[in-house]
Amino acid sequence: MIEQIFASLADSFKDEVVVKPTSYYFSLGGIKKTVLLSEDGCRVEDGRTVETADCVCKTSDEFFMSIWNEGYRPGMADFLSGKIKTNDPTALQLFLRAFGKE
Repeated sequence: MIEQIFASLADSFKDEVVVKPTSYYFSLGGIKKTVLLSEDGCRVEDGRTVETADCVCKTSDEFFMSIWNEGYRPGMADFLSGKIKTNDPTALQLFLRAFGKE
């Protein structure tokens, strides 16, 4: 299911949301993906393909699915407990908006 989500990202990408190129690295259980967003489009790559991503997100695949499919939005407790880890929560919000998941 996670693979299907990443495979379909380009189809739901809203380029008007992105104002500068941004790289994301997702570590979701055993699944590792790099997503590159720019005004020109969305590219998904397997593994970590950038030295330093603008935004790193580490969580379980189940938690990611609840965010993506069920509209759950992590709160402070989720971040403090380590259920989801990121270096830039604001960039994660942008990621969701870029795919109509606000």
